[in-house]
Amino acid sequence: MGKVICAGLGPGDPDLMSVRSLRAIEGARNVAYFRKAGRKGQARNLVDGLLPAAVVEHAMEYPVTTEIHFSDPEYNRLLSTFYDQWADTLAELTQSDDVVVLCEGDPFLYGSFMHLYTRLTDRVEMEIIPGITGMSGCWTASGQPITWGDDVLTVLMATLDEDELATRAQNTDALVVMKIGRNLPKLRRALERAGRIEDAWIVQHGTMAQQQVHKLSELTGDVPYFSIVLIHGQGRRP
Repeated sequence: MGKVICAGLGPGDPDLMSVRSLRAIEGARNVAYFRKAGRKGQARNLVDGLLPAAVVEHAMEYPVTTEIHFSDPEYNRLLSTFYDQWADTLAELTQSDDVVVLCEGDPFLYGSFMHLYTRLTDRVEMEIIPGITGMSGCWTASGQPITWGDDVLTVLMATLDEDELATRAQNTDALVVMKIGRNLPKLRRALERAGRIEDAWIVQHGTMAQQQVHKLSELTGDVPYFSIVLIHGQGRRP
């Protein structure tokens, strides 16, 4: 019997991958990774040049990403079936060998792997290798500590409705907002209502070669998927 090994790849710079993840990847005989149909996939890009020549690749292509809103029952049905099928496939592969599943950032922080984990917990042995989170890479790239002393840090998804975003942004010391993309106009309005827009920074492609850091109030145009908005805490310090 083999096992499923989920390797956290870190925030985007391959040099920030853990030694433990690197060892798992370099020794993999089967490697699986999520990707959008027709794309190579960010996780796969991060391990270019690291995989053994004889490795067998298993691309787990999402049946839907943003084509249907996540509140639509059809969205959940399609993704649930997708995760069920891939859990079965991975469990079958472990009958004879280990499978390394690649996961950007940390596997247990908003990662797709969690949906496989809950389906496989009682079926196969698993090993989870943590990774540096994307948000950690981004606040380090901003050149400022994200929290001081007793600061409360809140992590939000920009997919929340505008009222919720505004309320939570107003009632926290430090803030991280993920899943920006097409939600940026809504997030701007929410931060303006909360009186926090001038404190906000946006980091695009954090830790990657194309990294950019801007004040959110000065940014124009669209932003890529790999973007995070930050508001730094200003709390107690000696």
